[in-house]
Amino acid sequence: MNLLTIGEFARASRLSPKALRLYAELGLLPPFRVDEWSGYRYYAPSQLETARLIAWLRRLGMPLATIKEVAGLPPAEAADRVTAFLRVAEADLAERRELAEFLISYLSGRDTAMSAAAASTPAPLTIRYASGSDQGLVRDTNQDVAYADSGLLAVADGYGTAGDRFGAAVIDSLRQYSESVTGSAAPAPADVLNAMSDAVDAAVTSVRSGASGAESVTDFGSTLTAMFWYGSQLAFVHIGDSRAYLLRDGGLFQITHDDSVVQSMIDAGRLTPEEAASHPQRSLLLKALDASARTLPEPMLRDAQAGDRYLLCTDGLTTVVPAAAIRETLSDASLSPEDIVARLIGAANAAGGPDNIGCVVADVVPAG
Repeated sequence: MNLLTIGEFARASRLSPKALRLYAELGLLPPFRVDEWSGYRYYAPSQLETARLIAWLRRLGMPLATIKEVAGLPPAEAADRVTAFLRVAEADLAERRELAEFLISYLSGRDTAMSAAAASTPAPLTIRYASGSDQGLVRDTNQDVAYADSGLLAVADGYGTAGDRFGAAVIDSLRQYSESVTGSAAPAPADVLNAMSDAVDAAVTSVRSGASGAESVTDFGSTLTAMFWYGSQLAFVHIGDSRAYLLRDGGLFQITHDDSVVQSMIDAGRLTPEEAASHPQRSLLLKALDASARTLPEPMLRDAQAGDRYLLCTDGLTTVVPAAAIRETLSDASLSPEDIVARLIGAANAAGGPDNIGCVVADVVPAG
């Protein structure tokens, strides 16, 4: 076999030698042979097809950890994974486009894109919903909060000395905001962001005023994933590692991105999702709501469709129940939101229940 040097292989595959060294370290594309004396790397011509596939997937923006999985699949399964990735990417692009259109209109002094969108009259929709929270089988207390009504869906995972009260207080403030705009058109993202800031300030004040003299409340916070319902649109906010999923047309899509240390390592190709599940830093957050930071989630608008099913949940579910099992449960059209919440909490506890569990499920249905 005529082996290729790393330089020859780089030119043939259109990958740089630096990229090839990284892919070798990750086990994504190891050299066919490494000279034990010189350390020179040699590649086989048969590896070119895999190298080109990796290059194409990188051009799509797919994370290296995902590429490692896709590259090892049979072609039909790999095509399904690329299709699923494309759907998520398109949804992300649509969200960014909506925010960009709002900002362009706002900064140029024209009517906002959201106002223009609200001028049309889509078919009226409503939601059927359920929420539930459980302590699990290991923790002494429950710091997860799950809430759902006709205008607000939310989960929060508190941490620290007053995390449970802080998460509950944030959601209560958002509930009051939601009630104040019930029946109106979807607000501009700036209005939702202002409401978020007010809710966090009110929650901090509430927790501090209720703290005992011996209790420190300087180190507490919470994740938050929340959706405000406005007839046919959802104003959506997220921070931390709680998650939101959308089941649409048989496909399950995670519509949030974890603000966590291990997720950043997955995105950089340094960890696989399987490795992240048992990583010692899996609970460390890069972003969260807390008493001092002013980092707030950017609100986005999403168009809802009849037949959509949303799941909001804390990591007490997703760290122990596989995505395939979550999808199977959500896909059962015979189950009500109440049934699904109960089954998912039961599945987490059946898997050991190592953490608190919070779930909200909402079905989008025609109004009337």
